[in-house]
Amino acid sequence: MSRGKKLFSMSLLTLIVLIAVGVISKNNGDPGGTGSTLANSTKVATNNPLGLTKVPVSQVGLNQLTSGVAHLGISINMTWLLLTGFLVLFMQVGFAFLVTGLTRAKNAGHMMMMNLSSFVIALLAYYAVGFAFQFGGVGAIANLGGTGPLSGIFGHGNAGIIGTHGFFLQTGGTYDVGVMAFFLFQVVFMETAGYIIIGAIAERITFAAFICAEIAMAAIIYPVYGMWVWGGGWLAHLGSSLDLGHGAVDFAGSGVVHATGGWSAMALAMLLGARIGKYRKDGSVRAFPGHDLGYVVLGTLVLTFGWMGFNPGSTFGATDLRIGVVAVNTLLSASAGAVAAMAWTNWKWGKPDISMTCNGMLAGLVAITAPCAFVAPWASIVIGMLAGFLVCLSVGFFDTKARIDDPCGAISVHGVCGAFGVLMVGLFADGTYGEGWNGITGKVTGIFYGGSGWGQMLAQAIDVVVGFIWAWGMMYLIFIVLRRWVKMRVDPEVEIAGLDEAEFGQYCYPDFQLVTDTQGGFPGEFDHGDAVGTEGSTK
Repeated sequence: MSRGKKLFSMSLLTLIVLIAVGVISKNNGDPGGTGSTLANSTKVATNNPLGLTKVPVSQVGLNQLTSGVAHLGISINMTWLLLTGFLVLFMQVGFAFLVTGLTRAKNAGHMMMMNLSSFVIALLAYYAVGFAFQFGGVGAIANLGGTGPLSGIFGHGNAGIIGTHGFFLQTGGTYDVGVMAFFLFQVVFMETAGYIIIGAIAERITFAAFICAEIAMAAIIYPVYGMWVWGGGWLAHLGSSLDLGHGAVDFAGSGVVHATGGWSAMALAMLLGARIGKYRKDGSVRAFPGHDLGYVVLGTLVLTFGWMGFNPGSTFGATDLRIGVVAVNTLLSASAGAVAAMAWTNWKWGKPDISMTCNGMLAGLVAITAPCAFVAPWASIVIGMLAGFLVCLSVGFFDTKARIDDPCGAISVHGVCGAFGVLMVGLFADGTYGEGWNGITGKVTGIFYGGSGWGQMLAQAIDVVVGFIWAWGMMYLIFIVLRRWVKMRVDPEVEIAGLDEAEFGQYCYPDFQLVTDTQGGFPGEFDHGDAVGTEGSTK
């Protein structure tokens, strides 16, 4: 047996052992953080654990103590939310390195500019209308002191469709400290969905069309679907309306953020078509290697660091002690995804592939984002390993079977593995967390743990289908109409030479000689999909 096959077999055996251990083992710990050992440890250590001023033993004193403790808890939670939001914001750096490294040097400036502009343009669009559409009716968030102004919703009872308070962070009394902190955390999540589409539309989209895509994402596509799951909308209430578990459950956004970005990217990639030279006349596929694998690895590690805000921060407060479980599960899944992709590529090609190992790590992160708070550590490893294998298969499928040109694998990493992560809640949620989630009594439980597992899985499946139809369908429809007035794709001559100079009048690497390898005639003779494109490498 070859070395690659041995490594793949060992990975598969490890996966089977983890499943067996997780199923037969009993939990005697305190995964919810509510047991006596952890919750009461500060009481044992000191008579004044929070450092509060002593108060008289009277009703006035008790009221004062209660107010002080509550204010301290809210302050801690708000600080936690802001700090984790800053970590998610830093993920922009990771995305910039990742997608630029995975594409050719002649387009590096264009890639960096898209990352920068997506941040500022999408943020303003979300500030204007997106936040109100998504969270204008979410109601009070106790960890942040209430956020009471977010009480406007269109659609009664279990049929919430869109929020109506918070336009320009002003209407409905939303000029409020709790709302502001909540906005900062949520806007960087929206930004992540906006960054995702860059990887699939790289090296051929016009800057004007890209700006339109970011506005559509921030103002309509992301916030409306996000409202249905996170803002008190109808998908969240499938447990109440159809008795399907706790309704759609997506802790930190495998579906709301990542699948939405991935499916929107897929729509744009289909409309743009493949890069020149990607598919030869004989039907074979030509790979365009990225120009800097160092950027790719660095970007992946920065994104992993940012994910420590993405998932643990979604508790909305450090007083929810589940943050420890969330953080550990996130890292375990990321590592398992990387190992799985490494093993797969080593088995298939005889050597581990660097870029696919990075995509495997990101696939593990994406897949665990929805179930991270609801599953045991062993399950997070299983989810990560499966995602690592899945992303390898998915990239190959879209490249060779569906023939959708996705330069960075964004559709597979975020769309496919995001949907996969949402479904994993319906399998592996172990009933140790989520009391009262979406207004349903009890904790979230998947199929492997009985209870309402089958109903929960059906709710997750409905969420996945609706998310795909909405994100892919809306982006496709918007650009079918918009492309009558906005040019979507650069001219063939520009694509061959590189987009940096044509779109922005300057090069990312002005001191390098960018090599053009057309292997054909005059650029005007090229037909999309027939000719061979440029290398865009550096000397």
